[in-house]
Amino acid sequence: MDDPSVTRPRPTPAGPDISVRTGTGSGRTLLSAFDSALLAAGVANFNLIALSSVIPPESSVRVVDTALPGGHGDRLYCVLSAAYADHPGEFVWAGLGWTFDETTGGGLFVEHKGGSEESLLEQIELSLADMTANRGGGYGPVHTATASAHCVDRPVCALTIAAYEVVPWSPGA
Repeated sequence: MDDPSVTRPRPTPAGPDISVRTGTGSGRTLLSAFDSALLAAGVANFNLIALSSVIPPESSVRVVDTALPGGHGDRLYCVLSAAYADHPGEFVWAGLGWTFDETTGGGLFVEHKGGSEESLLEQIELSLADMTANRGGGYGPVHTATASAHCVDRPVCALTIAAYEVVPWSPGA
């Protein structure tokens, strides 16, 4: 049986090894809840640089639950979904979905948030169906990673992040 955490083997070193992580957190503010979720996902000490969700050919995508190695303040190129709640009793979901073109090896990510897992997964499926149809089809199955948070008495954040690459700062950059 295939390992479900690996959704596409890395055929060559040409594309990035993209790792998907999830986290949830709470804090006295929405921002500190976001920071707590970043800590739980193992990516809190990076400067996040958002990408537009295109997966380069010959990349791998795998779901992990370990901290991402790198230095404090390094740049992290990523696709991010974050959902927030600050009313007691409120639930939020954040998730990523992805698929690969069977011919080119390239792929697509989508990032969504919702008030229920069902709504979130539906948004992911619909978005990827439209996006792959716009590109002429030929894409494989949809894979997902989700996180949820429940507000009890403090703001919360649910986070799903796809980490493409960590880049340290260099002199003169």
